[in-house]
Amino acid sequence: MLTEILPFSFELDTIAIAGASLWSLALYLGFSSASEWVIHQLNRWFNFAERSLYTSKSEFEKTRKARESQNAFYASLFSIVPFLVIGALFNWGVEISLGSSWAISIGILACIGSGVYELGRRDGKSSGE
Repeated sequence: MLTEILPFSFELDTIAIAGASLWSLALYLGFSSASEWVIHQLNRWFNFAERSLYTSKSEFEKTRKARESQNAFYASLFSIVPFLVIGALFNWGVEISLGSSWAISIGILACIGSGVYELGRRDGKSSGE
């Protein structure tokens, strides 16, 4: 593994990684409107930041469509980061108060609950149109 290649040793807490991932998935599903907002803001920022790299308007317009698609992909990928941080904090709070096995169990329950909520929200949105 990776720990055999490196000259120093470190330990990964797999329970904390799993718990933080479960909590971040639950938060990402439960607050899907916030995740869409984060994606939109990151996409705007990436497009703005990339515009400053071009000196000529013609060169910028020539590759605009491909760059905007790439920026949208990066924005959707990086939108996970705030949810990972908040999910790690939620996991840490539950782990401190109830223990590590409860952090995983409640993380699974939160994922199921937020998944059901998101399905109901989308169904309600599609039937309301």
